[in-house]
Amino acid sequence: MDRRTYIKSAGAAGAGLALTGCLGGGGGGSETITIGSDIPYRPFEYETTDGELTGFDVDIAQAVFTDQLGYEHEFVQTSFDTIIPSLNNGNFRVIMSAMTINDERAEEVDFSDPYFTAYQTIVVREGSDISSKEDMAGVRVGVQKGTTGAGAAQELKEELGGDLEINEYDQIPDAFSALLNNQVDAVINDNTVSAEFVNGEGDGQVRFVEGEGAASEAGQEAPPYLTLTVENYGIAFRQDDDDLREEVNGALATIKENGTYDDIYSDYFAG
Repeated sequence: MDRRTYIKSAGAAGAGLALTGCLGGGGGGSETITIGSDIPYRPFEYETTDGELTGFDVDIAQAVFTDQLGYEHEFVQTSFDTIIPSLNNGNFRVIMSAMTINDERAEEVDFSDPYFTAYQTIVVREGSDISSKEDMAGVRVGVQKGTTGAGAAQELKEELGGDLEINEYDQIPDAFSALLNNQVDAVINDNTVSAEFVNGEGDGQVRFVEGEGAASEAGQEAPPYLTLTVENYGIAFRQDDDDLREEVNGALATIKENGTYDDIYSDYFAG
């Protein structure tokens, strides 16, 4: 699998889309599928030091759009809090950006079948006294704008009677930096992305808040830390792009059946 994928800015996407975006899929060929994505969001999409784009979503895109469907594909960097309007404005063809399927978003876009399950979790500094949701009362929490992490923080604020300060950041690394610099007391974010930080830059300085939560309540095999939500990721399409969405669903089913999905998963996630 060729993993040398590069990105272009959202501003440059329009011209290419004018040539390819109105096509309905069905045959690949010279068509390029442009993919809106918020980068960096390790391990789903992030750049190496030499500018190469890599990550779980990047490899799934290669397997689905190019290896299975025969399209060229290109990632278009865009801010997550404006990514759905950008899709519907024609800046790119699909969204692939660790995006959770939910009812609110489904009013504006159509989703593929789910391709990943994630959980919202809480990360705090190693010496923090926070060990439960109740301990979050009165603290400052960092989230990324427009994400389900921000939504989970808002729900927690309501549970705590409004006694929670939410600081929003354009990208999740900024929230993690704020945690290390004592500007917030916790970060709420997707578990796998938070795990990259906990085991990487924040190693020895931060930890997950442990305990049972939404995953165990839903009867799922829960990770070893508190889960605020259970979520499924999907690829998002404009609501008039049914042919491509059906093609992608078929390709997702194929890579799950033939072992490609498991191979990619094992490259990025333990277990």
